[in-house]
Amino acid sequence: MRFVKGISLFFFYPALTFVLGIYAGVAGYHFFYPGEDIELQEQTPHVITREEPEYVPETLQMPQPESALETIKKGEVLTSETEYVLREVDVRKGTCVETVWDVPARYLGMNRETFVDTLEDYAASPPLQELERGFVGLEVVSFSGERVVVEMRYAYVEPSDSFYLCVENNYVTVYLEDKETVYLNTDILLEALPEELQHQIMGYLFIEEEQELYNFLESYSS
Repeated sequence: MRFVKGISLFFFYPALTFVLGIYAGVAGYHFFYPGEDIELQEQTPHVITREEPEYVPETLQMPQPESALETIKKGEVLTSETEYVLREVDVRKGTCVETVWDVPARYLGMNRETFVDTLEDYAASPPLQELERGFVGLEVVSFSGERVVVEMRYAYVEPSDSFYLCVENNYVTVYLEDKETVYLNTDILLEALPEELQHQIMGYLFIEEEQELYNFLESYSS
């Protein structure tokens, strides 16, 4: 029995020593090389899920409101259904009278650009009746297929029994009888008149009544 026990101890201690050696070696390896495990972890792929925005086909995407509005306005024209608002402003008193009319037939079918150009031509060479009223200018305040607003500006003056014609910047100007208040600026060029009449106007030509003034303007206005 002692022999058997001696043999068991002979094999047991070396085996135990071998196992402890392996364990110590592995523990020492991890102690001295800790970065190896980190590198392995970094190399492990990670799956990240991300919610993608809902796809909207280009054909269903709505344009920006301003762009859509500009597109619509480019195609707008004046029709018989358009509300035509005329504002008549007295620039001297600062008063305004607003009236709603049907769109004049000559403006039907016009877009904004054509309409503005037409009124600018009108303002550059207004009719005699407008000049007599004291017309000084106009503006297209707003424009759409539903409603257009035009502002006409006048420098109204009090009626006068007599007038004077004089020259300013080579054009004939009509003054009231006080020779200070401008009644009308005309488009009559002084040099376009007969020479004798030019001299009379340069010395303030007296016009006795309104009908005589009207006859003069009608005769020489372009």
